[in-house]
Amino acid sequence: MTVQGEAADHQWVDDHAGPVVRPYAMTRGRARPVTGTFDLISLVTATRAEVTPEVGIGPEHLAIVGLCQRIQSVAEIAAHLDLPVGTIRVLLGDLAARSLVQVREPQTTAGLPDNSIFEAVINGLRAL
Repeated sequence: MTVQGEAADHQWVDDHAGPVVRPYAMTRGRARPVTGTFDLISLVTATRAEVTPEVGIGPEHLAIVGLCQRIQSVAEIAAHLDLPVGTIRVLLGDLAARSLVQVREPQTTAGLPDNSIFEAVINGLRAL
């Protein structure tokens, strides 16, 4: 093997974890979740304390369920597992379809005051 080939092989190995798995391999090539959209601030909670491994549930799914024993946002899950948010959304879709997690989407802005109120407050603060 050439030096260039050795360098190419080495880039896909992590010193602590071993071979690196590409995100599309975890999602089996899927880019969108089977259910849900999962905003970054959506709150996720596991519905069960433990999940037995079954077909279609990988170690990343189990890690999400373990992490979500306490409420976590989608962004927090991605940060804790060091995975792209898109990958987390696909995995959460799998878990939600199996009722292994409950997802609470953020509330809409319908109940918030008009932007003119915020602008008036900012202008008032600047005048101080």
